[in-house]
Amino acid sequence: MNVDSILAAAATAACALLVVATLLRKWRSIASWSFAAGMTAFAAESVFASLALRGGEPLVVVEWERLALIASSFLPVCWLCFSLTYSRGNGREFLVRWRLTLLLALVVPVALAVGFRSQLLTLSQLNSGETWIGLTQAGRLLSALLLVATVLILSNLEKTFRAAVGVMRWRIKFLVLGLGVIFGTRIYVESQALLFSTRSASLSPIVSSALLIGSGLIVVGYLRSDLADVDVYPSQAILQGSITMLIVGGYLFVVGLLAQVVSAMGGVQHFQAQAFLVLLGLAGLALLLLSDRFRQRRRRFVSRHFRRPQHDFRKVWTLFTERTFKQFDERALCDAVARLICETFDVLSVTVWLAKEGEEDLTVITSTSQMRRDSDDDGLDRRKVDLLPLQQYSAPFELEALKGAWAQQLRESNPKQFPHGGRWIAVPLLSAQRWMGLIVIRDRVSGTAYSAEEMDLLKCIGDQLSASLLNLRLGEENLRAKEMEAFQTLSAFFVHDLKNAASGLNLTLQNLPLHFDDPEFRKDALRGIAGTVERINSLISRLSLLRGKFEIHPVKLDLNQLVAEVVKELDGTLGADLETEFQPLPPLLGDRDQLESVIRNLVLNAHEALNGEGRIQIATSRSEDAAVLSVSDNGCGMSEEFLRRSLFRPFLSTKAKGIGIGMFQTRAIIQAHRGSIRVESELRKGSTFRVCLPITVPEA
Repeated sequence: MNVDSILAAAATAACALLVVATLLRKWRSIASWSFAAGMTAFAAESVFASLALRGGEPLVVVEWERLALIASSFLPVCWLCFSLTYSRGNGREFLVRWRLTLLLALVVPVALAVGFRSQLLTLSQLNSGETWIGLTQAGRLLSALLLVATVLILSNLEKTFRAAVGVMRWRIKFLVLGLGVIFGTRIYVESQALLFSTRSASLSPIVSSALLIGSGLIVVGYLRSDLADVDVYPSQAILQGSITMLIVGGYLFVVGLLAQVVSAMGGVQHFQAQAFLVLLGLAGLALLLLSDRFRQRRRRFVSRHFRRPQHDFRKVWTLFTERTFKQFDERALCDAVARLICETFDVLSVTVWLAKEGEEDLTVITSTSQMRRDSDDDGLDRRKVDLLPLQQYSAPFELEALKGAWAQQLRESNPKQFPHGGRWIAVPLLSAQRWMGLIVIRDRVSGTAYSAEEMDLLKCIGDQLSASLLNLRLGEENLRAKEMEAFQTLSAFFVHDLKNAASGLNLTLQNLPLHFDDPEFRKDALRGIAGTVERINSLISRLSLLRGKFEIHPVKLDLNQLVAEVVKELDGTLGADLETEFQPLPPLLGDRDQLESVIRNLVLNAHEALNGEGRIQIATSRSEDAAVLSVSDNGCGMSEEFLRRSLFRPFLSTKAKGIGIGMFQTRAIIQAHRGSIRVESELRKGSTFRVCLPITVPEA
């Protein structure tokens, strides 16, 4: 057995080991099943490639290569599914969003590899007498699809890694790096296949080497996280930016590098061993660059020898502002600050505890080391802690050095995950004499002690977070106060109208025993009671508009006919001249009852503006794809300021008996019909209301 066969066998064994370890886990997810399927496809491809390397009859070699291509055709769907779901708390959303791509990744490569199996490769005889295995058009298309899928897989894995922070990044780093080695090598190999239109046997050991190295890194990652999800939620900014595409553009550099290494180390006869060493070196370099300790030591070296501050305060505050100024939710705000602390101080675990007003419970609002349970609305964890001793601290302090039951409770609630992670640091959240919570920091890379400069920076971050939290809470209190004020105003109007209705009913009941035998009195009494009930029902229907989303039930109707019905109902009771002008209109979709309410309200408003004398004009017309209803009067008119500030606002009315929601309700009905309302008015000259309704209104 030669070296190439040993590499292939070792890579196959490593893949099989990972598949077995994954399937033996008690808890499985979409990511774990996808991982197992993908490693199985890798193992099958490696077996077929190793059998092809043994040589023999050219036709037999070609047949093994075809089987290897068929195994490769299952890789895109398996690993795309894995890259979309691994360690993503919103993985199912990505599956739905990528469902068409996943379907194509399953159907197209597999159908191409299986349906054109005999046409993927061609066997040719060179002038030197050697056989040459070339790619047909179908084979080149399959290689191109595999290359595109590989780039998408690497891009998704990179986005997941960039979204992780702290312990989450520590857990997934080696697994992502191992897959990066495997798929980065495949980009090179598939590019070579497309470039030279051949399946070179000399590239198979490179694939096996990358698979072996990547499997070793994945084993380390498996021991860290057991392939468990850590609930990373990639943000929109991270999803829009990626450096994976640079791998595709820079693979030619790798080709040149390998060529130089091969030339310097003895030629093509040692190409496989040299390629293995280069891949191992590249993997080691990537591991070094991703190491938190290396990054920390590099920063310390620069700071020590070039006399620069430990932290660039301008950069820190710029990042703080950029990440927090758009956050209007306590959890999102604290999450952004926790991530900033992780990146700035090289720590893996940052937990933010908040205390609600008047409660003794501390609630975890966000953490970089605990998994978020979305079903728990109160946060990740709740602990009863005596808050009184905590309120004496206004600056960051070492939690480990303090005694007392409250300190022990906090240490138990924030256990260290690394034995050399340094000391606990607690940052109080105080603003305007209000104690709002605590930031607990632990598990610092290499356990480095915090300097006085860093403690000051932590205090500034804590103070700024406290001020932001206080602004959010004061804003919520102000909103609740406004809601209560609106409720009180509404209650006052509602009670006033009910009192008037009750007074009318009370007078009727008082006179009923005296005039019960009078038929005319009974008729008037019934009419008055019916009118009072109608007014109460109208009041209730108007108030119900403010409870939630306004809905309409559209039917086909004739606007001219609807206006004529309302005019006929009101004519004779207004005491004013009423003029109508109707132009032909096509039928439109609308809620008959609600539009009738709009027409009646506009006509009654015009009548009240006339104060019993004057002229009301009602007209319909068509403007492009909209029907226009105009209601005009020559009454008192309205000021420009009233039009701008008060006309459509609820609870503001110029009428002695109004509750100020008539025009608010009118505009809500029109907007629900996807229409608009415009007002033209001038003091002592009159007003014109124009309602535009689309000819076709989609159902609400």
